[in-house]
Amino acid sequence: MTAPTDQLLEIMAKLRDPDGGCPWDAEQDFATIAPYTIEEAYEVADAISKGDLEALKSELGDLLFQVVFHAQMAREAGHFDYDDVVRAVSDKMVRRHPHVFGDGHVRSAAAQTSAWEEMKAEERRNNPDSSVLADVPVALPALIRAEKLQKRAARVGFDWDEPARVLDKVKEEIAEVEAEIDHPGGVSTAAMSEEIGDLLFACANLARKYGIDPETALRHGNEKFERRFRAMESTFGADPQTTMKASTLADMEAAWDAVKRDEREAAE
Repeated sequence: MTAPTDQLLEIMAKLRDPDGGCPWDAEQDFATIAPYTIEEAYEVADAISKGDLEALKSELGDLLFQVVFHAQMAREAGHFDYDDVVRAVSDKMVRRHPHVFGDGHVRSAAAQTSAWEEMKAEERRNNPDSSVLADVPVALPALIRAEKLQKRAARVGFDWDEPARVLDKVKEEIAEVEAEIDHPGGVSTAAMSEEIGDLLFACANLARKYGIDPETALRHGNEKFERRFRAMESTFGADPQTTMKASTLADMEAAWDAVKRDEREAAE
């Protein structure tokens, strides 16, 4: 009987076969598949956030298929194959966990995190880019990348000791946004974009200082907005797209406030 992983590898090879395979799969390359890989990773995170283990099983399979897809393309080009990928990550995990697979010792999860970062920093010393910020992927979602850049800078002491200092920076950036709004010559889209970018970066830094993942915080904020908006919609009848357009902003704000009030009362 073929092992499940071997079966998946065979399926992928058949899909990529120019003679009898799938035309769409056969014409893909690393760049065209990368967006699907990112999408599948987010769908895994979504299943986890919903506590849907059946969906998680399915989404993990889809993500694994992305790994197999990339490995198959690399094998065809003579670079590496799936076994090389597995072997490399296995070696890396053993190397980075000497307290498990060797004679090293760590006292806590925090100590292990520190040791992990030190080992990664040591590995990066072989990188021709000697910057502390080397190899922070540009393709990461902007909030995640902001946090990673800030963490890297903090490792060499470029960081405020007190979160209050970061809050002051957030207020400073808000003031600069306000100054752009009040600019005598009118709002410059380019300048406003830069100021809002600085504000978002400062907000990500504030979240980091309190041990909060900014991407997760924003995701929860999105979920809360969607939940409240849908509840507000329901007060406008069976066809809210029509009735809300015929309503005033004041009507919608009143319905929004009622939803928030109901949430507070339900929580008490």
